Amino acid sequence: MSEPRLSDIDDYNTLKGEKRKVVWAVILTGLLMGILYMFVYNKYNNKEDTIEVNQTIKNIPMQ
Repeated sequence: MSEPRLSDIDDYNTLKGEKRKVVWAVILTGLLMGILYMFVYNKYNNKEDTIEVNQTIKNIPMQ
């Protein structure tokens, strides 16, 4: 049994049919997940209720 060659693959240069649909589905799913994550992160990342600390830490005790 020999190794497959690129010239033997039917759609080496262009994606056609089912493979093209799968590639686009993966790309769109990734983009939609990123957009959804951005909206959820911005909604629940509330920076208005933070506590401001003016003291600096001089020594960190080692245990």
